[in-house]
Amino acid sequence: MIIGAAFAIFLGNPFADLSQKASKWMLKAAVVGLGFAVDFNQVIEVGRSSLVLTIVSITAIIGLGEILTQVFKLNRNTGVLISFGTAICGGSAIAAMAPVIKAKDHEVAVALGVVFLLNGVGLLLFPSIGHYFNLSQEQFGLWAALAIHDTSSVVGASATYGAVALSIATTVKLTRAMWIIPYTTLAGVFWRSEEKASIPLFIIGFLAAALINTYLPQFSEAWQLINSAAKQVLVMTLFLIGSGLSLAVLKQAGLKPFIMATFLWIVVSSVILLLILDGFI
Repeated sequence: MIIGAAFAIFLGNPFADLSQKASKWMLKAAVVGLGFAVDFNQVIEVGRSSLVLTIVSITAIIGLGEILTQVFKLNRNTGVLISFGTAICGGSAIAAMAPVIKAKDHEVAVALGVVFLLNGVGLLLFPSIGHYFNLSQEQFGLWAALAIHDTSSVVGASATYGAVALSIATTVKLTRAMWIIPYTTLAGVFWRSEEKASIPLFIIGFLAAALINTYLPQFSEAWQLINSAAKQVLVMTLFLIGSGLSLAVLKQAGLKPFIMATFLWIVVSSVILLLILDGFI
């Protein structure tokens, strides 16, 4: 991601639109491939056990984001997109919410730019912080999934921490992503919008891969090969995501949205870390 960002800033990316489209499809393919190393029963258990935590945390983050939007006097749509992206799954959540609240292109661009920058910070800092606090792989996977915005950075950070952390982080994050549907539906009621979000197909693909891995163990060598290939695709995806950063994106994001998003993210990640360390979650 860092190399991709440096490439775009210093040399320029002549295929910015193509890179953006390719990174989206490659990320989806990588996530599905990672499902071939996950136990389907674990997915069900994580989804069941984290139901209350998911609802409470998403609602609390969106509520805090609304307060901070007023405090920092941000554009309402920009604040909502940043809050929604922080609460659920970064760019995917922002893209789903944007048409529902009828956000303008520049509002979406600002929210995505801010979340992108914080994704890079999380990808770099979280593994070091996890080791500093001696988090187990289970604890780190949960923390990364709840506190890092985008699926790509969650997978990237947890992959460097360990295989168990990667499995838990991916499962929790994708389970969380399913909540895009009810929350965008609720937002549509308040905004009186007819736009509706659909379930991201790559989540279904991830679940299918986990199901295949669990109930067809005789082909484990093939599943391991697919999983290894998926990790390499993820590395290429992070480069392409990094290449989407430019000086124009940084300037368009501005300072106030970045400060608001950073403050929200620090509060959220710190509280979740404390709850994990104290054994509450």
